[in-house]
Amino acid sequence: MNKFDGISVFVQVNDSGSYSAAGRVLGVSASAIGKAIVRLEERLGVRLFHRNNRSIGLTPEGAVFLAHCQNILAELAVAESDLSTAQEQPSGKLRVSAPVASEGWTCVFLQFMAKFPQIELEVSYTNRLVDLVEEGFDVVLRIGPLQDSRLLTRRLGTFSLRLVASPGYLEQRGTPETIGDLLSHDCLRNRNVSSHRIDNWPLGPEHAHVNAGLANRLVADHYAVLLSATLNGFGIGCLPSFWADEHIASGALRHLLADQTANQRAVSAVWPGARGFPVRLAAFVDFMARNLPPILR
Repeated sequence: MNKFDGISVFVQVNDSGSYSAAGRVLGVSASAIGKAIVRLEERLGVRLFHRNNRSIGLTPEGAVFLAHCQNILAELAVAESDLSTAQEQPSGKLRVSAPVASEGWTCVFLQFMAKFPQIELEVSYTNRLVDLVEEGFDVVLRIGPLQDSRLLTRRLGTFSLRLVASPGYLEQRGTPETIGDLLSHDCLRNRNVSSHRIDNWPLGPEHAHVNAGLANRLVADHYAVLLSATLNGFGIGCLPSFWADEHIASGALRHLLADQTANQRAVSAVWPGARGFPVRLAAFVDFMARNLPPILR
């Protein structure tokens, strides 16, 4: 027997309480078990068990050695499990809750489906703060600070909110040069579907009075509506970078007060730790961590 065999025999003898019982578990004779223990003791230079005709018990040295052996075998089991997991093809149903986001997010989901054809993906789009345990989601993509410390999380990337307006609107109403100038403009605002409050714009705490005094030309709980209204010149919108940037690049929108409204928002994957970390979930989280950040930026 090799060194690992000797260790596993030693642990099994302790667990079973006798050579014969350990032999039945391992499928060898009591004599073979006894010889393996003797060889292990000779190699270590210590006695591991007190033995008599009726019972067997650990020596003090055996008790110390047992703790180390149990740790070794536990680490070996984890390593074997990890290798098995790595080789296993992800499959099965995966329920995902994601915020109502731009077409780029959908493209990432479709890329994931193409790479993992054996996973049945179900995506629920909502800006509501879902209860993933009560509602049966395997993982939630969540924007902003995380509230429940009992959940496991992984940050996937960051994005920014941008104040934007169409060239036509700015020609008609003028371009704001300071945050205070926003008070004289029509504003297109987002209502948070969980808190039911209108989201503040990233103007900084010293400009809280400006947020409170903005003239709301339109309030909606869907950024697609706010984007359309902004593109059509109805006012200044505050849009996530993944909604706004392609239109800024094309010239359809202009980024306003960029140096005065610098901000960053996190996107995280959140899942319940009590369910473990199945292969399909690990594949999804890793894929999002690699492929979502370019969309967010």
